[in-house]
Amino acid sequence: MEGFRYLCIDLKSFYASVECVERGLDPMAAKLAVADPERGQGTVCLAISPAMKAMGIKNRCRVYQIPKHIQYIMAPPRMKLYIQYSAAIYGIYLKYFAKEDIHMYSIDEAFLDLEPYRGLYQLTARELAGRVMSDIRENTGIPAAAGAGTNLYLAKVALDITAKHVEGNIGMLDERLYRETLWGHKPLTDFWRVGEGIQKRLASVGIHTMEEVAHADESMLYRMFGIDAELLIDHAWGRESATMADIKAYQPKHNSLSSGQALFRDYNFEECKLLVKEMVDGLCLDMAAQGLEAQSLSLMVGYSHETGLKPAAGSVSMPDASNSYRAILPYVLGLYGRIVQRGRPIRRVNLSCSVIPQEQYKQYCLFGDDAAAEREQKLQKAVLGIKRKYGKNAIVRGMDLLEGGTAMERNRQIGGHRSGE
Repeated sequence: MEGFRYLCIDLKSFYASVECVERGLDPMAAKLAVADPERGQGTVCLAISPAMKAMGIKNRCRVYQIPKHIQYIMAPPRMKLYIQYSAAIYGIYLKYFAKEDIHMYSIDEAFLDLEPYRGLYQLTARELAGRVMSDIRENTGIPAAAGAGTNLYLAKVALDITAKHVEGNIGMLDERLYRETLWGHKPLTDFWRVGEGIQKRLASVGIHTMEEVAHADESMLYRMFGIDAELLIDHAWGRESATMADIKAYQPKHNSLSSGQALFRDYNFEECKLLVKEMVDGLCLDMAAQGLEAQSLSLMVGYSHETGLKPAAGSVSMPDASNSYRAILPYVLGLYGRIVQRGRPIRRVNLSCSVIPQEQYKQYCLFGDDAAAEREQKLQKAVLGIKRKYGKNAIVRGMDLLEGGTAMERNRQIGGHRSGE
């Protein structure tokens, strides 16, 4: 396979393509946007079809940014359906590769390690990519693009940049081709892991291309980006040391759970406090379900853009790790009261906690109500059992029924969007 070890396959405009297939439309020709009409003209399109992109409409645009003269279908999100399609496509990958050689980078993108299959298929990387892409199209109707590279980074860049401009939508890059064809490419944000912030900081010192990054003073880059400069420099030369085995073996040093939501109207101080209570309840149940506990929690509350205020943020630690709503709530509400300004409209809330495995044996406290804690644990288990069997909204707290509460609606969503049920 000519040294091209990795493939990166992307499902084109995945959500939009699924909606086109479900309607019997050609995903490459139909004009369709996936967006929730109930969220108004300001809602973000989760995906637009390739035909709309070809008209100059940007992906992830807001509905009101689509020109009024364009006739298109607005499809409400159906996240459960997209997961089903993604699972079916993962099954196609398994026809060709072992699960140890597949890394699902996202719901619509996967890295595939070709190294173990050089002798088996007797195909070039391009031929094998074409076969897998054809299988996906024939069995699901979803079009795909691919990048092949001598390392993971080059496979991703070949997909993101090169594949768009070649016949068959299969890009190919090794280090030599990368330097010959992409060293002068602009903008830098087209490259994997280069965001607008990094691009602006590089531009401030006169760096606008990967070639200029490669030849820049390294000590300056380390002063600007710290240890992350090492990865940026390697990528500028087309190098990447991580392998599929490294991905599979990776274990994070710290684990966390989080819950966040963007609000579709301004919430006041008291209304947002209700949302925080709901989020604490949800995180506590998530921890109980996974046998985890938290000892520290972080809260971020974002105000409406019109205020010009920076988000309020803070953390709190508890003396003992717990997944008890009764134990955790006072600490979070105390933090909320300290950091959030009254009288300011609120539009975003995020709550996260660092988690550790729940101890099998507990040390009892002479001054604590251990009987109440045990009763709450039993109650959590009962609630989780009911929710697993009958759905997340089969049992809710009374506060979830109050005006302004969002827990029940969020329980009907996947990833913050409609599940389609």
